[in-house]
This record gives sequence, structure tokens and C-alpha cells, in this order.
Amino acid sequence: MTVLSLFLLTATFIIGGLAIDVTNLMAQRTHLQITADSAAHAALVERVGLRIGERRSEEEAKNYAIQLASTNMPASRFGSVLIAEDITFGDWTNDQNVPLHDRFTPNPGSTRAVQLFTARNARHGNPISTFLLRLVGVDVWNVTTPSVFETYQPACLREGFVAEDRLDMQSNNVYLRGFCVHSNTLVSINQNNYFEEGTVVSMPDLDLLELPNSGYERNEGLEAALREGSMEIRILDELDNIIAGLGSADRDYVPEYVTNYLPNGITLSANTNTLIQDDLLANAVNNIYCTRSDGRISIPNGELIENVVIKTNCRIELGSNARIENSVVATTNTASNSVTGASGSTFGADDDCAPGGGVQVITLGGMRFPSNLGIFGSQFLARGDVSFAARSNGIQGASIVSGGKIDATSNSTMALCNNGMEGNFELPYFRMAM
Repeated sequence: MTVLSLFLLTATFIIGGLAIDVTNLMAQRTHLQITADSAAHAALVERVGLRIGERRSEEEAKNYAIQLASTNMPASRFGSVLIAEDITFGDWTNDQNVPLHDRFTPNPGSTRAVQLFTARNARHGNPISTFLLRLVGVDVWNVTTPSVFETYQPACLREGFVAEDRLDMQSNNVYLRGFCVHSNTLVSINQNNYFEEGTVVSMPDLDLLELPNSGYERNEGLEAALREGSMEIRILDELDNIIAGLGSADRDYVPEYVTNYLPNGITLSANTNTLIQDDLLANAVNNIYCTRSDGRISIPNGELIENVVIKTNCRIELGSNARIENSVVATTNTASNSVTGASGSTFGADDDCAPGGGVQVITLGGMRFPSNLGIFGSQFLARGDVSFAARSNGIQGASIVSGGKIDATSNSTMALCNNGMEGNFELPYFRMAM
């Protein structure tokens, strides 16, 4: 009985040791993982910045992450759980069609992803001490916890229609695979629209979706396209800074085709001022100032404006079949029709989504295009409402973001570019990848 008791006592110590020490191990590992996740997020945010032009060096980002980790797990108690050598910037691959698709690839200089490891181990000189298991020869645990964060751009913001307020979609449209429409309020859809598999229609509460009678039957593919969710449209808060950055020819804002770093100033005093390509300095920022509060720039019928940046306080009107290509147009005008166009107005080069040729249009007011609008690889950012009627097959690569309402077109096909949207003004979004 005495010998059996000794065996039972030893077994009790082992089981008790496992219970106490494993519980402690799991608690310490959880603490390490939380620290790893918060530090990885902080490193990437510090590296990329929350606004355009706020990028930091890799060293600064690493130091910030280490400082945060030491705040969560003070070195006086836990040792150095994160060191610079365990923080790496690179790229994250997530391809569902490739075996073992989740993969981090180191890439010095990258701002797309970060991987780091927090640790309590012999290498860091801070392993986790055991309590009872040391009686059977297990003195310490070595634990390492990884974390990967990446930047991304919501698909709807890259290509699609995004509205803070109501988004009204009319009839007889075709939405091709990958095209996305989103409202932070509600979506209203008429009838006889076609949503190809892979399209997205989203809003915070699907119960608020407005449809006519037999709406699902008369909108093929709509039910499969519906998603519920909201979105923080951060780029709208950046419009003032984008316009100011363009006016100062800040390299964080102006496109690569701007090679003349000295802004070209033009002052206009008439109510309506005709503007043609020859009036502008090519490959430069053109600051155009209207002295009248109702002053406007009129681009004549059929005129082509290209390879320029226009920053103005004027209203902008495009004549019939006027075109703007490979340019940025920005106005501080707050009128509901601060940017308008007659029939056939076209933004961007109709080049099958080839690189370059796109246009970015920014306004602190609203936009109105009553008929036959063409958008090719171009981005519209408006603090106010946007209404437009596109021509058939007139949208291939369009990002329309409104701080108000979007009243969309009828009788048109909405297609993705995927390529050719490289000039978009974007703010990073962050998510945990692993």
C-alpha cells in the first residue's frame, strides 16, 4: 500500500503540475498573441500611415511596435518579448486556387504587409518558468507567437459605386462579375437588371432594400449578390488634403506624368471661361482661380484635355463629346452641380483598361451628367450627390464615391477594369491576415 501510495502521489503531482503549468502556459501564450497582434497592426499603420503622405521608415515602424509591445508586456516582468530582428515587412499571398496559398514573403521596402513574432524563450532570455513540473525535470516553456497584418482596399472603393446616403439604381442595367455597389443607408433598385455571378450589392440592413413588386424575379442574380454590412468611407475625409496637396504639387498627391514641378497659375474674372488644351501647361499642375463665386470653366464640344492636373475653385462644365484623359481635375466648389457634362462627355481613355489614360475627378460639391456619360478607368470623389446616365457599354473601370446620394444610370453595362485604375486616390485599410 505504501509503494502504491508513492506511485499515486507522483502521478498526482504530475497531473497537478500539468494542470497548473499548462493553464499558466496558455494564459502566457494568449498574452503573447494579443501583444503580437497589436504590435503588428501598429507597425503596419505606422509604416503606411492613415493618411496620404504619412508614411514612415521601416526602422521607425519597428521601434513603434517594440515600444507598444513593451507597454503591453513590460520588460521588467516579461523580458524583451519583441526585438527588431523578428519584425519583417513584405507581401502576403492569399490565393484560394493555390495549395498552401497563405504565404508571407519578405520584401524590404514593402508597405503591403508585416510579419512579426513575439516570444518568451531561451533565445530572448525570458522563457516561461514552470511551477510543479520542475519536480519532474521540466523547468521552462519556450513559446513563440506569430502575427501577420496586411493592407487592403475594399473592392467597392477600388471599382464600383459607394454612397454614404441612398444609392438609386435604375432599370435595364447589366452588372458584370466583380462589380460592386454599396450604400451606408439603403439601396433602391428598379427592374430588369442583370447581376452576373460575383457581383455585390451591399448595405447595413437588407430589410431596407427597396424593390418593386416581384423585384427578385425581375432582377436576375440580385438575391445572390446581396450582402449586409457598412463601410467607413475614409477617403471622403481626405478630399481637402488631396486638393491642397495638388495645388502645392506635393509628390504624394500629383501623378507621375507631372514633370513640371512649378504650378502654373491662371486667374479668370468672367462668369464663363472657355478652357482648351492650349490654355494649360502640359505635365504640370494648373491652378485656376475664378474671382467670381459663380465662375465656371467651360470645356468646348469635342475638346480633348490630357496630361494635366487642374486645381480650381470654379465650376467645371464639359461640352458635348468633350474628353478628359490622363489627368486629375479637382475643385473646391461646393455647388450641387460643381462638375457637369453635356451628352457624350467622357472621362478616361477607352483603351481596354490599358495602364494610364485614367482620370481622377474630385469635388467638394456634387456632380451631374444627364446623358451618355463615358467612364473608362477613372475615379470620381464627391462630397455631395452624384447623378449620371451612362451610355451603353460606357462604363469600364469606374470608382464613384459620394458623401451624399448616387442616382445611377439605366440601359448600361457596368464592367470591371482590374488594371488601369492605378491612379486612384486611396487610403489604406488594415486587417489581420494570420
